[in-house]
Amino acid sequence: MVSTTEVKKMEPLPISQAISPQAEHDKLGPLGGKKPLLHDAAELRAALIDEFTESAEAARAAAASADKNVHEAVHDCRKALRRARAVLSMISDALPKSERRAVRAALQQARRALSVARDHAVAPEMLAQLTLGEEQRATADAVLKNAAEAAPPADEIKRAIADAAARAVAQAAALDAALPRELEWSTVADGVRTVYDEARRARRRAKRSKRSFHSWRRRGKELVYQLEILKSYAGERVGLIHGEIDAVTDALSPAVDLIMLRDLVETYGQGVAPEAVDNLVAAIDGQLADLMKTARKLGREAYRRGPGKFAKRLSRAVKRDLAPPEPAAA
Repeated sequence: MVSTTEVKKMEPLPISQAISPQAEHDKLGPLGGKKPLLHDAAELRAALIDEFTESAEAARAAAASADKNVHEAVHDCRKALRRARAVLSMISDALPKSERRAVRAALQQARRALSVARDHAVAPEMLAQLTLGEEQRATADAVLKNAAEAAPPADEIKRAIADAAARAVAQAAALDAALPRELEWSTVADGVRTVYDEARRARRRAKRSKRSFHSWRRRGKELVYQLEILKSYAGERVGLIHGEIDAVTDALSPAVDLIMLRDLVETYGQGVAPEAVDNLVAAIDGQLADLMKTARKLGREAYRRGPGKFAKRLSRAVKRDLAPPEPAAA
């Protein structure tokens, strides 16, 4: 939460007071750092409920904008739902198991309802960027034509976005009712550690599994949102960790889009010669293999720590970011 401070005109301070150490309450005010809500269980709870609510409202805003650009609304709504899930993972250990499962299932169903629309919107752009031969390009055009005929109509997509947003908004109220009045930092740190561990294990399996590679990107994106939220309440040290994970996650996106495109080609290849479809899939696979190999190598350093060491590093970064500034030298 952001507080406002009224600035009043004051008489100049005597020199003896002007060079004295900063007052303790000023160290955490507008001039000196962040509010230490990560160390205040009640404030931490309130902040994360607010973060979830803001994500749900962002989904509702995306639904309201669907008439202007339906595909952009799909993208914005899915992004908001992913961020809401990231917040849920931070607080899930403090929730009753039934409530945790219900909220996670609601968010998952909401995102999945928009997946088909997202894939149909991205596929033409991805195919246009691929290096293909003349025959492969003709096959790609035939597949896109089939996909376009099967794509959900705009009105159906708009209803799906509105339904997804409504689900998210409803979960915000459910979380507020179910979450204890106080939330300890250790619970939040455990939630972040779990997501990091899931992303790390998915990366290790991604060498031979496209599905695991996709899971790595999903959990990595969730981790990025978590660190982004913590960075806003802590500071540059947490920001450094966020930047490391964010850079790797961005590098995964082109490969994940190619995995989606590969599935789409196999799904909508009806009416096209099987050998032509196989040829196009082989071309996608060749470029996909290079991207996956590069991404795994890039992620080696960011995910080299075990989950326990990662959690300790994060907690140290938070503690140092929120430490009061050193008293000014006389």
